[in-house]
Amino acid sequence: MPENNKAFNYSLDFDKTDFRKQPELYRVGKGEQGVLLVEPYKSEILPHWRFKTPEIARESSEKIYSLFKEYLGLQDFVGADMARKFLQMGYTRARRYANHKSGKKYKGPVPDDKKGQSGAHGREELPREVDPVKAEAAAIFKAKWELAKQNKEYIRQKEAFQSRYSG
Repeated sequence: MPENNKAFNYSLDFDKTDFRKQPELYRVGKGEQGVLLVEPYKSEILPHWRFKTPEIARESSEKIYSLFKEYLGLQDFVGADMARKFLQMGYTRARRYANHKSGKKYKGPVPDDKKGQSGAHGREELPREVDPVKAEAAAIFKAKWELAKQNKEYIRQKEAFQSRYSG
């Protein structure tokens, strides 16, 4: 187990780990950590994740939120947390495209030793060009993400999960 057993563990073999069968290996981590790694949830949720227009974002966020509630009903905290992360990522990615048409926030490539990490890494931020359509899509995802984060059953299951598996 990693020294900080609350941190997301990137050293796992994600291609071979089924977190539904081994929830004890999952860590909530910070923000969206692991959102595109944790199976089988990634494969269950990702096909529904879209944010190109407000209409698409509404349909996507509603489907992902319904999966969130379904996972909670099954007492599957890992699935619920992954759905919460996809809602959060819908907001953050749509916001990025709302601010930067290319979706790239910084000028130049990520340094080789910083790949997979967020941050500017000394790069200049590109100028913002606001896209109100993407901003509306982001707001739709943000509303669902807020609902998920504040859901009393989610909070209860998160506390129970962390108490059981994160010491």
